[in-house]
Amino acid sequence: MELPWAEPYRIKMVESIARSTREQREEWIKRSKYNLFKLNSDEVFIDLLTDSGTGAMSDAQWAALMTGDESYAGSRSYRMLHKSVEEITGFPLLLPVHQGRAAENVLFSVLLKEDMVIPGNAHFDTTKGHIEMRRAHAVDCTIDEAYDIYDAHPFKGNIDLEKLERVYKEHDKERIPFCLITVTCNTSGGQPVSMENIRAVKELSDRYGVPVWFDAARYAENAYFIQQREEGYAEKSVREIVREMFSYGQGMTMSSKKDGLVNIGGFIALRDEEIYRAASNFTIIYEGYVTYGGMSGRDMAALAVGLQESAGEDYLETRIEQVRYLGEKLHEAGVPIQYPVGGHAVFVDATKFLPNVPKEEYIAQTLAIELYLEAGVRGVEIGTLLADRDPETRENRYPRLELLRLALPRRTYTNNHMDYVAAALIRVYERREEITKGYKIVYEPEILRHFSVELEKN
Repeated sequence: MELPWAEPYRIKMVESIARSTREQREEWIKRSKYNLFKLNSDEVFIDLLTDSGTGAMSDAQWAALMTGDESYAGSRSYRMLHKSVEEITGFPLLLPVHQGRAAENVLFSVLLKEDMVIPGNAHFDTTKGHIEMRRAHAVDCTIDEAYDIYDAHPFKGNIDLEKLERVYKEHDKERIPFCLITVTCNTSGGQPVSMENIRAVKELSDRYGVPVWFDAARYAENAYFIQQREEGYAEKSVREIVREMFSYGQGMTMSSKKDGLVNIGGFIALRDEEIYRAASNFTIIYEGYVTYGGMSGRDMAALAVGLQESAGEDYLETRIEQVRYLGEKLHEAGVPIQYPVGGHAVFVDATKFLPNVPKEEYIAQTLAIELYLEAGVRGVEIGTLLADRDPETRENRYPRLELLRLALPRRTYTNNHMDYVAAALIRVYERREEITKGYKIVYEPEILRHFSVELEKN
């Protein structure tokens, strides 16, 4: 008899979470203007809003946190972090920041100017926001297979080389500061990018003189998928794969709240001394001195350990297996999800799930609200609200996929929680024909509206 799979850790501390009634949830979501971001955390039973900074740290990370050096300059914790980042990524230069969007703000302040063009694979919301607030343009070059949820392509995060070369041919080199590869690609469903594709993007970009950068928040998960799915990598370690991935890039931005396994933090890692010096100035202006950059010493120490842990096969198998477990339960029940299941979340195709809700009434947000009302489970819309308005026409941008994302915090929930989530969503699916109306906007900010938008029922 084959032994069943079991998590390679044991639980040392627990946190109570509160159940609620549907009547309570109806009152809470109405008070929150039907925006799940505005709910209080104790009004949520299982929170799958994001995997960013919501996971559990290990005993080794907590121990490191207690030894953090809080010196303003030259902190020992910074040296620990620098050593860890260079060892894992191969990038010799480091600028800590307080989180991933701060890394984008600092780096883009150096590299971006008005009317520039940044091609890549489905830039995420804050990335696109930082690009568009500088009046530049994000161009999605993701392969078409990413938009067919039933296509079993193993690397739906890949960049389409023909689309990318079209961008290079249509614009002067001076207008393209870099090509951005997001690993894994969140917006297309947490889907990985193959090493073959990364290498090909690098070769094509070199021919046109365009540097390659990584949005690397989930780089370890991407490396694990390469190991599991790509020919020639089964015998390589995740660490070896990570070093090869980053060998094709000029640098990376990192939200450490994902594969850094910490609750706050981020960094820029890079090779170019000139860019480093220019970015250092913006780090000092926006974040703090270059050896802490908005992070406390204790958080840098915990991150130095977390980066080592997240590059381990045992941890990654556990992480990916739990996401797959939830995805397979939904898939087997006929719930339309992005398939194969990606790295950090299960993505539900809201358009196929709720065929009777008009696209103008925010289908994925409607589904997210229905799931919350059903069982107190909070997911997040990756659809028209997140896609925002066109900065020039101010019309809604309707993405090719309207998704509900169920993002799993790391080392936080058990598979019993996953069974609960699956059962709740299946119950909504069974009454999907009854759901015919969505929501309308009564307030929205000019950019990144999904965080603070206010809605009312149609």
